[in-house]
Amino acid sequence: MAIAGTKRANWKTTIIERSRRALIYEYMPNGSLEKYIYSEKPKETSGWQKLYSIAIGIARGLEYLHHSCNTRIVHFEIKPQNILLDKDFCPKITDFGLAKLCHAKVSKLSMTGARGSIGFIAPEVHSQTFGVVSTKSDIYSYGMMLLEMVGGRKNVKSVVQKSSEKYFPHWIYDHFAQEDGLHGCDVTSEVEEIARKMTLIGLWCIQIVPMHHPTITKVLEMFERDLNKLDMPPKQNFSQIL
Repeated sequence: MAIAGTKRANWKTTIIERSRRALIYEYMPNGSLEKYIYSEKPKETSGWQKLYSIAIGIARGLEYLHHSCNTRIVHFEIKPQNILLDKDFCPKITDFGLAKLCHAKVSKLSMTGARGSIGFIAPEVHSQTFGVVSTKSDIYSYGMMLLEMVGGRKNVKSVVQKSSEKYFPHWIYDHFAQEDGLHGCDVTSEVEEIARKMTLIGLWCIQIVPMHHPTITKVLEMFERDLNKLDMPPKQNFSQIL
């Protein structure tokens, strides 16, 4: 399960004993998820299986933050750089600098300004004309991260430079719909079911209207379903938020 930590490649805690304080770091030998996504290892069969386990681990961590803490925590910075991997590739959610606390019964948050990173920030966080800010905002970021894990391609380009290029979610949606499946993402037949399930869940998570996002509990239920029992989400028109 993912736990809280810092933005560095370690998890830290402070021990206080009378007048003495000690800052203890847990070393994360596998660095950040960002580095792992763009290495050659995820393109191997064993690498895809690790990615799948990492995705579920992050979802379990978010479920803890959203539903199991005494005070609900909305992270607002779910992205590969903020996921650290220990020696067993167990993911740790880090960097809570933008997080907000709210009571467990509160379903929406008041915001005085946008927060988050380009490519992962939910539309309603950028402009509340899209809906209310809530734990669903983390779901959008999680979905974008899932697609980046599958595609091995950064989604931070908000505006493409050439007419032949496409905004990342459009690109991966189109590849998913083609007969060759996700072969454009270097997905082999041995791991296609894993990649397709991650893609479907990711596409559900990035629906533009927040009320259409699944909860993180629902996301975990989707991971447990057979692929043929997951519906294809409607394609979104991201031009309205770019």
